[in-house]
Amino acid sequence: MGATSTPAYDAHADWYEGFISGGGDYLRRVHATVADLLGPGTGPCLDICCGTGTHASVPGGLGWTPLGVDLSGGQLRHARGRLPVARGDASALPIADASSPAAMCVLSSTDVPDYPAVLREVGRVLRPGGRFVHVGVHPCFVGAFSDWGRHPSVVVDERYADRSRSFDSWNTEGVRVRVGAWHLPLADLLNATVAAGLRPVRFVEAGSGGVPDLFGFLAERPR
Repeated sequence: MGATSTPAYDAHADWYEGFISGGGDYLRRVHATVADLLGPGTGPCLDICCGTGTHASVPGGLGWTPLGVDLSGGQLRHARGRLPVARGDASALPIADASSPAAMCVLSSTDVPDYPAVLREVGRVLRPGGRFVHVGVHPCFVGAFSDWGRHPSVVVDERYADRSRSFDSWNTEGVRVRVGAWHLPLADLLNATVAAGLRPVRFVEAGSGGVPDLFGFLAERPR
């Protein structure tokens, strides 16, 4: 997971492999959301910022052939046993124009400093009619600006408007205190999707309680 100009996950790849593989109910919810949005199909499905390849089983189980791209060599060392991979930056994908029928980016939008650039690349590499699935932490409720320590109450502060990288987190044992996160407010995310030439089709919020911790959408490149 993560494709930044500096592969931050390299130093944490082995830890992350164990962490995400033991994701339990959270990972099941992520995968159910991806499957619901992506749907069945055939041909290659790009797993952008594929990380350790933990999510490759979802498109594979729907008939797609997953192909992973990530910048972290440490992460790809684990991914190679799960899907074919290439090392590359998500903001400059090593993929030909209009060549892919499907793509997905799962739990990785906060790992890149310029997610709108990633979305523009998605718009470039998708075939007309191709589908793209984004599933990530909910941009309104999960980030350095939010405190889940008193769940089911979630406290959101003024840092929601801060788009810079932060290592702050209420969870001192999780991913963000190790690799940090770039926040992209909800309106920025949706506007960047449209600006990339993608047409949003469906939106999903998911969570284990009353406040959703996941946000996903399906978008298509118009024919």
